[in-house]
Amino acid sequence: MDDKLLLAVDALVSEGTVATRSEAVRLGLEALVEHHRRRQTGRALVEGYLLQPQTEDELGGLDEATRALVQEEPW
Repeated sequence: MDDKLLLAVDALVSEGTVATRSEAVRLGLEALVEHHRRRQTGRALVEGYLLQPQTEDELGGLDEATRALVQEEPW
């Protein structure tokens, strides 16, 4: 790690955001792995819909249902 990043991690430890540098690194790696997993899932969904797009029958009524849900919101 470069000095700037190390100082930022040490600040997280000093502020009590994480207990140790090791915890900061572990949390960062967990976030990276989760981000990668979500991107893979997203790509797989897109590929699936490209291979077998939804039909008009499957999509029928979604616009109306969406409008109804929005109208129900107490904005």
